[in-house]
Amino acid sequence: MKTFFLVLARDQKHVNEKIEELKVLGVPYLIVCGQKLNHPNIVYREPRGKYDAINFGFRFIPEDTDVVILNDVDTKIRNFGAALQCFNRGDAALVFVRVCVKEGPQKLFYNLLDRIRRRLMIAASGELMLVRYNVLRRIIPIKSCKAEDSYILFKVLEFKYRSIFCEECYVETERTKTAEKEELYKRKTVGGIYQALAYTKPPKGIRLFYALLPIACPLLLIFGMKGYFWMRGILSGFVDYRCGDRTGFWKPTYMS
Repeated sequence: MKTFFLVLARDQKHVNEKIEELKVLGVPYLIVCGQKLNHPNIVYREPRGKYDAINFGFRFIPEDTDVVILNDVDTKIRNFGAALQCFNRGDAALVFVRVCVKEGPQKLFYNLLDRIRRRLMIAASGELMLVRYNVLRRIIPIKSCKAEDSYILFKVLEFKYRSIFCEECYVETERTKTAEKEELYKRKTVGGIYQALAYTKPPKGIRLFYALLPIACPLLLIFGMKGYFWMRGILSGFVDYRCGDRTGFWKPTYMS
């Protein structure tokens, strides 16, 4: 099975570490970077959002590739073989993996999210996604969307292909450190998911979940201040979408 890594990088931060990691894995790769760097496996693309970087990078992927691996530059991959093994079943079109954060509000949030998507795939994690080349080719170009990972998931489900949430493989990364910054992160991702829903036709259960989310999100208040800012972020993202936000780029001030 021929694989190819398409790594997404806003700037040169973490690029050297990612190159060393990919060398250890022994895989072909290309890094789409928002900063000009002199390296044969790096191409420059002005930052316009991850959806645009994927669209741009796809043209460089060899056509004989079986599986494309989309990977964020600021991650460390653990037990990669487990994700690849999911394709041995034959009918898997998309595999996304667990995200592990050591500190901050998202440590608890991912625990809650993972419990849900073991039963209903309401969202993907784009930090490491494996997609069959012929399936991704049907999805490209991705429309302007701040949740390109869930867009890909919803299109795969729309096409009646099989998606797998692989928990044996995971990525380590850093996310927001405070509940206040988590609000902005949720605003971006939730707004992007509503964009993705407008562009796709996932199963009715997923659409019902997001139809009810603005009404049900006050239940998150049971988690205290974390839940309060999660709720605010969810509602702000929903309002952004309802007010016409269809942009695919979000300034990362919340990540500092």
